Amino acid sequence: MSRIRHMSRRRSYDQYCATARALDSVGDRWTLLIVRELLAGPRRYTDLHADLPGVSTDVLASRLKDMERDDLALRRKLPPPAAAFVYELTERGRGLLPVLTALAEWGAPALEERRPTDAVRAHWFAVPLLPVLDGLSGPAGSGAGGGTGEGVVEVRLDEGAFHVRLGAGDPVYGDGPAESPDARLVLDADTCRELSGGALTVGDGVRDGRIEVSGDGPLAKVLRGE
Repeated sequence: MSRIRHMSRRRSYDQYCATARALDSVGDRWTLLIVRELLAGPRRYTDLHADLPGVSTDVLASRLKDMERDDLALRRKLPPPAAAFVYELTERGRGLLPVLTALAEWGAPALEERRPTDAVRAHWFAVPLLPVLDGLSGPAGSGAGGGTGEGVVEVRLDEGAFHVRLGAGDPVYGDGPAESPDARLVLDADTCRELSGGALTVGDGVRDGRIEVSGDGPLAKVLRGE
């Protein structure tokens, strides 16, 4: 019983500081990466475990319980016929997107060389790519493309696909292909990394043949530089 009480006790830096309070909730190893996965939408425990290579089942379960306790995530049962339990972010949890975006920007230089032991998933590129694509799709007169309104962009890499929804409040993303995307980008992981880090623009990538853009709507035309 004492071990259970110890495991459920809230860890704290005990500092009256906003940064310290934030780290009380998200400073543990794996927590922000779980947030990254749940930003793509509700996920089953088995899906989370599959897309977080290296995390143990005990640690993942513990982190999810902590996130429920701290109002970052909740667990709910899907209606029939699925009848499965999923985890999803609360509004407070979704508010961590700018934090992950800033961390991705700061950490981008460390991706110049991929280590042999590195796992990779296509949707891990979504967070750093969001500001780039959202800048192109902003209100008329803003962004590199002059604005295109709302739209869904599907991004296809060799490792898989993800999609982003732009122009409707905060940009969001999802794992896997989109049902009816307004534009589709096909590129490799290295090109996507350069695009996210600002070393390459979409227009230059298209002109150099490194990015293929398909679609007939305004968003696809802006991405092609038309």
